[in-house]
Amino acid sequence: MTDPTDPLDSIAPPVDLLAVAAHRDDVELLCGGTLARSAAQGYRTGILDLTAGEAGSSGSAELRAEEAEAAARILGVSARRNAGLPDAGLQNDPDSRLIVARMIRAFRPRVVILPFATGRHPDHRVASQLIYDACFLSGLGKLPLPGGPHRPRKLLYALTYREDPVKPTFVVDITDQIELKMEAIRCYASQFDGKTWGGEIFPGGERPLYDQIRMHAARCGSLIRTEYGEPFHTVETVRIDDVVGLEVRSI
Repeated sequence: MTDPTDPLDSIAPPVDLLAVAAHRDDVELLCGGTLARSAAQGYRTGILDLTAGEAGSSGSAELRAEEAEAAARILGVSARRNAGLPDAGLQNDPDSRLIVARMIRAFRPRVVILPFATGRHPDHRVASQLIYDACFLSGLGKLPLPGGPHRPRKLLYALTYREDPVKPTFVVDITDQIELKMEAIRCYASQFDGKTWGGEIFPGGERPLYDQIRMHAARCGSLIRTEYGEPFHTVETVRIDDVVGLEVRSI
């Protein structure tokens, strides 16, 4: 991977799947297993962190950059970049949309994973709409940005840890990737070691954060009768071509 802090260098070839979130560590928590599974399936995967995490209560932006690079290697990510937007001050304004749209054009993903529209951290809520808007703007032919127009084909909202009244559209089986997901998350020792909560994970009494992460993955896996899973939501209805081969028994 090239310098993950430089948003201006080219990314070639394009990625198939791009996960975008507000902070370094968000992607690993939300969909690290899905990224690892996709990489194992032969797809090029990428991560775009919108901020450097400079406002975090623990560690530093420099340390989190090292942790993020280590986590990306574990997940088999082809390219990771940082948009350099302000941590704890993320805004869905015209300048921010252009910055993110430029990164979307650089990655040229077929599919984008983004946070769900609600969240504990204000940056998470803003990031969801900012990423959506940037994905749309990236496809405009007259946008004053380098690179040709590009609009992702599919947007997937990561639901992990959320208790909103929305049912997952589908769950990805990450049973074979759960240890890679946990290993990538443990790279962020400055953020998570000794903690019982973090990100969208609500405080869980005395239960260690790492145990809660595994527990959430197990709960989501149970929805599709597998050991571990990660849930996603799509606004549009998912098409099914083979109703006879549908997984998960009904009765």
